[in-house]
Amino acid sequence: MLRKRSRSGSISVHRWLTSGLVAASLAGTVRLEAQAKLPPLPDTTGWGVHVLAVGRDAQGTIWVGTYGQGIFRLPVGAETWQQLRHDTTSADTAGRRDSTMSNSISWDFVHAFGFGSRGEIWYGTVGNGWGLSTDAGKTWKNWAYNQLGPEWQYVSPSGIVIRGDTTVIGTADGLQITHDDGAHWAALGDAVGPPAKGPADTVYPILPTEYVRRVAADRRGWILTTLRGNLRVLRTAKGWQTEPLNAAAFSPANALLIGRQLIRGTQCGLRPVSDTLPCLHQFGKDTIQAKNPLTVWFRRPIAPTDNSYIDQTYRYGSTMGGNFQQHQGVEFNNPDGTPVYAIGAGKVVYAGRAEQGALTVTIRHDTTVTADGKKYRIYSTYYHNSSLKVKLGQRVTKGMVISRVGNTGRATNDHLHLEMSASPTDSIGAIVDSLQRFPPYTTNPELWIEPLPNTGIVAGQVFDASGAPIRQARIYGIAKRDPAETPFSYAETYGDKAHPHPVYGEHFAVSDVPVGAYVVGTEIEGKKVFRTIAVEAGKLTWVVFKP
Repeated sequence: MLRKRSRSGSISVHRWLTSGLVAASLAGTVRLEAQAKLPPLPDTTGWGVHVLAVGRDAQGTIWVGTYGQGIFRLPVGAETWQQLRHDTTSADTAGRRDSTMSNSISWDFVHAFGFGSRGEIWYGTVGNGWGLSTDAGKTWKNWAYNQLGPEWQYVSPSGIVIRGDTTVIGTADGLQITHDDGAHWAALGDAVGPPAKGPADTVYPILPTEYVRRVAADRRGWILTTLRGNLRVLRTAKGWQTEPLNAAAFSPANALLIGRQLIRGTQCGLRPVSDTLPCLHQFGKDTIQAKNPLTVWFRRPIAPTDNSYIDQTYRYGSTMGGNFQQHQGVEFNNPDGTPVYAIGAGKVVYAGRAEQGALTVTIRHDTTVTADGKKYRIYSTYYHNSSLKVKLGQRVTKGMVISRVGNTGRATNDHLHLEMSASPTDSIGAIVDSLQRFPPYTTNPELWIEPLPNTGIVAGQVFDASGAPIRQARIYGIAKRDPAETPFSYAETYGDKAHPHPVYGEHFAVSDVPVGAYVVGTEIEGKKVFRTIAVEAGKLTWVVFKP
């Protein structure tokens, strides 16, 4: 939701309002949008700029937050976009995303803006806090890990709301509220799990859950959508209070009125809201159909009443666009204290501290799989817990509570990190080892866990002309709306530290893809290659890319 103190949609934006919006389409053509014209966003990938947030400040400058490309801004009268990234700093601060005062923003994944009447410009990120500029973006005061600690990193989409001198920032760990541009903060959280203040002087545990998905202001206070429904937060003479709401109304998120046309951010740039074509709409000769999956045997480790969605930005084998090490599992972002469930029956073979002190549980499941004459035991490992509810050697059943979500060990937010291993050996050291960052038998959990209702799985391979797998290739075209807190942009093929499923031998896999038809594409040796696929509920669609 975009709450901004800006001029009306009739604001003069000079030359770039007079000749139609231009946005690059992924077919290699240029889409001319009528009525409002903006210069195209600089596209260095050739697949479009994934826009997560768009807004306009009190001076008329248009601000665009993106997935992995930082912020683009367009001052009134400008003919080209200016780019701000986390590394656009002077020499003494280059690469220091946690610098309190900097010429740089903290992170290049930006999906929230807030604009104050005194020229304040706030931004919020997917995974590295937020920042404030009071000089039109020349310098920034950032709140990232060093200021926030291992929580508060995930700002809600369009989750910065300004009213008067009060700025409210919604996050996956509650609300942070300031009345003096961040000199002091108050936090609103819940009563479950260890309390966390972050930069706040005081935390008030009044929310039914601290996982905030939307936030807006109304005449009486602030409206929230959380994992436990809607509510209003008020500040009264008796202090902070809440009241339940049956429904909550929000302005369109990631959208901006320019002239008479509503523009929205998409995976391939800025487009009129009336343009509903997918970003990729080439069609192949045949549509690849879905088939029954082979090993979807396990339940989710998080209940549907909590956040059972897989984090879409940092999937198994991915690097979040080259920003992190190759991921060995998948993540479920939830408040600390959220129950964690055994995905299947088995025996607890590890319960205690693991990598950098993470409270960890490993289960050896009763299920096995055989491929090419070799038998593999299946293990699931649950990291970063705040507490453990099982002991070494204990038998567990499917759906049994085994731990509680936390942020112990090497974690930057409250979440469950789930790894699955298909191992030819019974050695526990090959599954979980405090000194082993890349266990040798991990596989993609998305090929073992049942997909969400009305969704399926897309998996496949990407080969070069010689028939060799292409590592860290990006696959575009899959559209996934939920969870908006961690937006989906593209899949990545595995690097050298990830391992395929012993039966499939895949290079990538993405579950929870909504049912429908998609055009998916990747780049092989400088050439775009497309496939048309069908996704069916509970099934797997296998797609192979070759030049």
